Formats: sequence, structure tokens, C-alpha cells
Amino acid sequence: MKLASYNIRKAVGLDRRRDPGRILDVLNHIGADVIVLQEADKRLGPRPTALPRQMIADHTDYEPVELAVNAVSIGWHGNAILVRKGTAVSDPLRIVLPGLEPRGAVSVVIDGRLRVVGVHLGLMRRSRHRQLRSIRLALAQGTHPTAILGDFNEWSPHAGLEEFQDHFHMLAPGKSFHASRPMAALDRVGLSPGIELKTGGVIETQLSRVASDHLPVWVEILLPDQAPGAA
Repeated sequence: MKLASYNIRKAVGLDRRRDPGRILDVLNHIGADVIVLQEADKRLGPRPTALPRQMIADHTDYEPVELAVNAVSIGWHGNAILVRKGTAVSDPLRIVLPGLEPRGAVSVVIDGRLRVVGVHLGLMRRSRHRQLRSIRLALAQGTHPTAILGDFNEWSPHAGLEEFQDHFHMLAPGKSFHASRPMAALDRVGLSPGIELKTGGVIETQLSRVASDHLPVWVEILLPDQAPGAA
């Protein structure tokens, strides 16, 4: 299964143009089974989506998981999850995150086999620690293998994610920010025990370098029943 995460900056590129079409082109190029988005909705008012639903339907093989609390957004606190059309989804969950800024996380179970969680953490490390604890507690009763993807806003390659270290294997597929000159691995993936990482990376193309200020990251995984030697 291929998973991806992309902070699309409300579809505003480095040329300051809002262009949802080129974001969709990048998503199609990624070719993931599940894509977690950050900043998928605009910031003010009822937070209308930056990626119109009809454009997603007409120009991609994806559809948004129903996580929004109104008819104009595709996500919650800007976090959205896209899946291939026809994919079975269940147990949608919105997780309130503490901090000075309004933040949230979202999750859904894919095909009854994998819980995927999308996050966009705060700018202050103290807030991020509290947010990681809230996510961990919200997922504590779950039984599905879990993949957590998103913009963790953590610049350090060695510190800041201690709240997850005993529960998830945290990895950075590569440097994803700033798209024009990648210097930091802000976009990361956490895998619960039993999920095997096959490969991963960053999508760095001429289009992705201008479509947003982040580059997309991706991983290919094997679930416990797919791993070599599984019964």
C-alpha cells in the first residue's frame, strides 16, 4: 500500500497563484492509495475547500473521506484524507488538539485493515508535545495497525517527537521544506509495530517545486498479514 502526505498551502503556489489544478496534477503523479493533506481548506469563514470537490471527481481517481463538519470543507482544521474511488472506509475520527492555535487531527480505517491518521502540529514544541499525547490517547483503544502522516512542524532530526517514540516508528522520507530549497524534514510518517516499510521518498518535480511551499512525501508499506513470513 502506498501512502502520501502533502501540505498543499491552500493550493497557493510559490508564484502566489491559487491553482488547485496543479495540486491535483501533483496528486495524480504521486499515485498513492491514500493521501493525507494539510491546509486543504481555506483559513477564514466556514473554511471552504481549496480543492473543489467536483474538480477532484473530474480530474482524479480520488474522493475525500467525509471528515468535514460542514458542506463546504473537505477536511477538519485543514486536514483531509483522499482515497481511491471505491475504497472502503470506516470509523472516521476527529481529534481535538490542545495549543494556542486551533488544531485538530483526523483518521479513518482503510479497507478494515489500516488506520490512517492525518496531522498538522503546532509551531511551538511545547504545544506539539501536548498534541502528540492527545493523539496517542485518542488512538489507545484501537486495534488496527496505524500509520500517522503529516506536517509535524519539527525541525530537529533527533528531538521533539519523544511522545511517540515508544508507540510508533517515526521516519522522515526526506527533506520536504522549503519546496524551492528543501532544508528540513517537516513532513513525516509514524508506523505502528508490525507495519513494514518497503521504501519511501519525496516527490520533487518541476511542478511540485512551485505548487506549494512543501514537497509531498510518500511511503510504501506492508501490513502485518502481507509481511514476509506472515501466516
